[in-house]
Amino acid sequence: MHLPTPEETLPSENNFLTLGIETSCDETSAAVVRGPKKVLSNIVASQFDLHVKYGGVVPELACRRHLEIIEKVVQSALDEAGVTDNDIGLVSVAHGPGLIGALLIGVMFAKAYAAASGKPIIGLNHLEAHLYSTVMSNEAVEFPAIGAIVSGGHTSLYYMPEEGKYRLLGSTVDDAVGESFDKVASLLGLPYPGGPSIERAALRGDPNSIKFPLGMTKKRSYNFSYAGLKTAVLYHIKGHGKTKVDSNIISEDEKNDVAASFQYAALSVIVNKALRAAEEFKAKSILVGGGVSRNNYLRDLFDKKGPKKGVRVYFPRPDLCTDNAAMVAGLGYVKYARDPSNAGPDFEADPNIRSLN
Repeated sequence: MHLPTPEETLPSENNFLTLGIETSCDETSAAVVRGPKKVLSNIVASQFDLHVKYGGVVPELACRRHLEIIEKVVQSALDEAGVTDNDIGLVSVAHGPGLIGALLIGVMFAKAYAAASGKPIIGLNHLEAHLYSTVMSNEAVEFPAIGAIVSGGHTSLYYMPEEGKYRLLGSTVDDAVGESFDKVASLLGLPYPGGPSIERAALRGDPNSIKFPLGMTKKRSYNFSYAGLKTAVLYHIKGHGKTKVDSNIISEDEKNDVAASFQYAALSVIVNKALRAAEEFKAKSILVGGGVSRNNYLRDLFDKKGPKKGVRVYFPRPDLCTDNAAMVAGLGYVKYARDPSNAGPDFEADPNIRSLN
């Protein structure tokens, strides 16, 4: 029997299709991608209606919704791409980090699909997929680079000497930047999710009106801290002569100023630390990924400061910023094409997975 050589097993990006599955939190997503970047479909079923009344994601409810719709979402991705199970060459699924129940549903469905259809399967890190979404959105990204992940559950910086290689420089020691946006929005009586609400209010406010502490630890560290910033916003509101938090005790103009000042404090430290890392490690570019990368104020800060430091800053296109399966499929193809031995079902859902390599 002839065993294919590694060269024979490498998939051609012109005709190789990957099915991606993403269920790390509260979006059920499936996508079909041709080669490393050509998105044929990217279905994202939001659970906003399910969690909005709670002001945040309720894990049990999220898992129930994943179970209810994941088969339909996958079929919708295939239908929109105009392909069938037989056309798929690889199944790629995010197996961590995230909510353990949500991850289990995506991983088990992906493994069952791969086994039933006889397709190879690869499990990968959801955070690495966020960084790959930036590569996926741009024609050519220069390395070495600094990778910045900014999302609801993660805030971290990586040194990337080349694509697919990572060295962690720093991460949040408490809360993530996206989570802090949700909390501050709640304090101000703004709707969930907090990111878009804060950004809209900040457009009407003055970012220099209140000097909130920056979301950082020691000055030279690449770690982040947002617990103190959230507390500062809390006490600024309470400082208006009240003993309980009530967003109605400040005017709309004051709310806008708080939103703008908070947004500046939360995001400017990310920009400053990423640029300092780029200078220290002689990086040619900065890759920004994660849900918060969609924030226009963050993009403006990078666009203003990056060129002054001689560094190009890359962002995902809007539809690839938040959790989605297209980035999972694209990254899965890259890893499989690089080394087919990366594929195999011997991985488990891991809510605490850390390494990106």
